[in-house]
Amino acid sequence: MGMTAAVAGASGYAGGELLRLLLNHPDLSLGALCAGTSAGTPVADLHPHLPQLAERVFESTTPLALSAADVVFLALPHGESGALAAQLSPSVKVVDLGADHRLVSAAEWERWYGGSHAGTWTYGLPELPGARTAIAASSRVASTGCYAAAITLALAPLVAAGLADPADVVVVASSGTSGAGRSAKAHLLGTEVMGDLSPYKVGAHQHVPEIKQATGATSLSFTPVLAPMPRGILATVTVRPLTDQDPREVLAAAYADEPFVHVLPEGRWPHTAATLGSNSCHLQATLDQDSGRVVVVSALDNLGKGAAGQALQNANLLLGLPEQAGLSISGVAP
Repeated sequence: MGMTAAVAGASGYAGGELLRLLLNHPDLSLGALCAGTSAGTPVADLHPHLPQLAERVFESTTPLALSAADVVFLALPHGESGALAAQLSPSVKVVDLGADHRLVSAAEWERWYGGSHAGTWTYGLPELPGARTAIAASSRVASTGCYAAAITLALAPLVAAGLADPADVVVVASSGTSGAGRSAKAHLLGTEVMGDLSPYKVGAHQHVPEIKQATGATSLSFTPVLAPMPRGILATVTVRPLTDQDPREVLAAAYADEPFVHVLPEGRWPHTAATLGSNSCHLQATLDQDSGRVVVVSALDNLGKGAAGQALQNANLLLGLPEQAGLSISGVAP
């Protein structure tokens, strides 16, 4: 008999993407599908793209229901995973898609999120040096934030190689509206977002400490932008170079054996549509001819490599399954 996966927060966008991926996983079957206010609602009412689940109903979120599974995914808002995770059986492997367990510093958690720090779990970005082994040896993994995944994959190898000045990092990144979750918000109404680009949390985004922790950057200026599309992230990362190394070659060497990170051929630049529905991140790098700064552009699906896909990649490692199981390298087009 195969292993089972339970999802808390299964009614949300990231939760729905997890269900879609798990339905096609060769080694995992769906256990409890838990929700908060949507408990009792048919799954297909909120996820009509999943007709296989037409007979399923969202359950109330209880530790007992979740602990019956081999792996539990917590796709909950920031600040809600810690208390629930503490009640789960120690024998259950857990992947948290929220921020509760990502930061090492309790002081940084309190500064950026407020409330008490729930503790630090193994950080879930397998492409970082040593991370894959640490994840496989763990039972609790904190998956990355969506912006953090896109920016860290672009920046970390440059800092590690001594190419990038860790004290001079500037990022502008655009994200689709699904990154804000499914809860109704006036500024996310179609009428509000169509034909508009709008910055938000300028100079104060909660992913900053996570990105610094994961990359070794010591100073990060980050401007996130809401884009009028459902899903996708495009991040432009610029740094002051400390060496004359070719940034594209540094990235290519770092990810030469990585199935989900692709340094594109010279002259080809990442764009969000190319990563849609995949667990891939596309990268390209160059030197700015005027300023001399290194420019790296990164694209991924915020619900894929930025959330559900990344979480499933981590779960595969936790469970000793093939890392690529249930995940697509290729995007969907048009």
